[in-house]
Formats: sequence, structure tokens, C-alpha cells
Amino acid sequence: MNTRKVDLRDILVLGAGQLGMAVIRELAPRLRAANEQLTVLVAPQTVNRPSGQDTATVAELRELGVEVMGLDLASDAQTLTSLFKRFRTVVNCTGFVAGPGTQMKITRAALAAGVKRYFPWQFGVDYDVVGRGSGQPVFDEQYDVRGLLRGQTATEWVIVSTGMFTSFLFEPSFDVVNLERRTVHGLGGWDTKVTVTTPEDIGKLTTEILLAEPRIVDQVVYVAGDTISYGQLAQVVERVTGLPFEKTEWSLDKLRADLAAAPDDVMTRYRAAFAQGDGMWWEKSSTYNARHGFETADVEAYLRARLQAGR
Repeated sequence: MNTRKVDLRDILVLGAGQLGMAVIRELAPRLRAANEQLTVLVAPQTVNRPSGQDTATVAELRELGVEVMGLDLASDAQTLTSLFKRFRTVVNCTGFVAGPGTQMKITRAALAAGVKRYFPWQFGVDYDVVGRGSGQPVFDEQYDVRGLLRGQTATEWVIVSTGMFTSFLFEPSFDVVNLERRTVHGLGGWDTKVTVTTPEDIGKLTTEILLAEPRIVDQVVYVAGDTISYGQLAQVVERVTGLPFEKTEWSLDKLRADLAAAPDDVMTRYRAAFAQGDGMWWEKSSTYNARHGFETADVEAYLRARLQAGR
């Protein structure tokens, strides 16, 4: 049994977007209570030429006692490596906004820097099951990141698998649930399942996993707000809204044909990927949050809160 203690010193979070802020809001008070410092890396313009939202973000970070640093993740690998050498733990919350190849570059830099513990940007599906060749280039890169981490022993790693953000089910451009048009599309079939988690729950659970004693080492840790079939999703939407929705099944063949016709369309890629089923879901009962008694918001709770907020 692993009895190693968590070393709280010198933790760096990459990114202060939706997920990064969710992690920081949970992690910063815990570190502050232990008299430990948390640093967050943001784009240079966030601190040098901030927009209104950037100003609010930086103000919140400083209120939380977080040190804010500006650096472009498009910087060369040596620059990133030099920065990472200052930290024992790096938690990567940057997503794919920096473009293809960035996650491999960041991972290589973390390993070259001798970071003791690394949480890669893997807050998504089960890339081991999906493998390569899914039609999603970012999925291929994520699979390669896992291979890179498993091919070495100097840096401990922890992958937190979360499924998609719950809100993405209701993103009009994704077109699974369109609340305005009152439509629901079943990707691959009504029995196809998907695991989803809210950023707030990901932030809470990632913090618990990072600080867990004994320390979690070289593992994929599964969490879930909900695991639901598209058929069950349609039922939840109609029950919560009290309205009928037009329900259409989109077969895997149809979605693959759509992808062949528009191979560069990001949402078409995602619809085809999430119609596959395998690797896109896992049983909630077997997750870290279920086993340790942490409550999470399921799709129904998320939708009720969203409608109540009037968004």
C-alpha cells in the first residue's frame, strides 16, 4: 500500500479558465490554511492588457492568495521547462485552446523539468479505451500523452477522467439538447451512454484527489457527476422543463457520413466521437466520488439549477 505523504510545496496550476478557476477555488483555501503557496500561469495579456473579465479573474485570484504569472504556452519547450523546474507539482488546466501538439509539449517540458508530480490535461473521456484513430486528432494526442507518462518513472502522474462537461450536452452548436428549439438528438442510439461532470465538481474532486492521503500515484482516477444514456437524457429534459421535445436518433453511420462530408468541423467530430459509446462512459458507482461519499450534481440537478438561474 502506498503510504507516501502529499508534498504541498510549490504547486503550479496552468490556466485560469472555467476548469482552472474551479480547481483554484477549491485548492487555494486548502493550501492557504496549510501556509502553502499556489501559483497560476495565465496568458501574458491577462495581466498586461486585461479585459474586463481578465481584471475580475486576476482580482479573484489575488483575493484567494494566489500568485499570478503571465506566460504564453506557445513558448518554446525550453522556456516551459525552465519555469516548471521551480515547482514540485503541476496541474494542467489549459485545455486545447493553445492548439495541436501543446499537450505533448507541456508534458515533455514537465518531465524534462523533473516535476515530482503532474496532473495532465486529461479531464475528459477514457483515452485508453478510445485509442488512436477515433477521428479526433486531440484524442490521438491525449492517448500519446498517456504513453509518454507511462514510459517513465521519474515523475508521478495522476489522470482525472471526468467525461464531458455537463453543460456541453446543452450547447446549441453540439446539438444534443437544444432548449430553445426543444430538440434532443440521440448520438448513435438512445441506449448510447455518456459520462458528464460539472467543472465545479471536477474542481472539488481534483483537489481531493491531489491532497488524498496516502498519495495517489501513477493512476487513472475516474469521477462522474452522472452517467446517462441519451434516451434517459431526453426523459430528464422533458420532466424538468415540463415540455415535449422533438426526439431524433442520429445513427453512427449518419454521423460518420457527416464527418466524411465535413472532416474539419469540430462539432461534427465530437458528435461522431460521442456516438461511439466505448470510452465515453463508466459506471458512476465505481467512481472516486461514489466510493468516497462525495456528492456530485447529476444532469437533472444541473438542468434545474440552470433553468432557475435563467440562463
